[in-house]
Amino acid sequence: MGGIAAGDPAGAAPGAAAGGAPRAPSGGPPLARLFAIAYRQLIDGLHDRLRARGWADVRPAFGFVLLAAREQPTSVTELAALMGMTKQAASKLVDAMVSDGYVRRGAGAQDGRQRPVSLTGRGEELLSAVEQVYAELEDHWSEVIGA
Repeated sequence: MGGIAAGDPAGAAPGAAAGGAPRAPSGGPPLARLFAIAYRQLIDGLHDRLRARGWADVRPAFGFVLLAAREQPTSVTELAALMGMTKQAASKLVDAMVSDGYVRRGAGAQDGRQRPVSLTGRGEELLSAVEQVYAELEDHWSEVIGA
């Protein structure tokens, strides 16, 4: 994959990258790449700050599960579909989160095979910490680029 500061490919139209992707007004990297860089910085900043606050065992994939289970219990099947992974992979992720105390598996009301995934108190505390960190990161970004 090319570097961020790669120059225009030969023959590209002004303001466009290969394939016609729009470039930043300054002639810099394509806008989609800038969004990807910003997203990566946001996620890295989030996890750096979470570790500094003692949340050392949190993985990026935990966020999808925590948000999906925030309002009401969810199923491993729903989580797998949400994250685009197999049910087995989603089940392993949930197992790790159960071990770490972020979620619990309940008992299905009508079907014992269904075990709804819901947040624990620790999972709710993590979501609260995440919201605080995002607010801090957004405040910093607004200082840099403006509100």
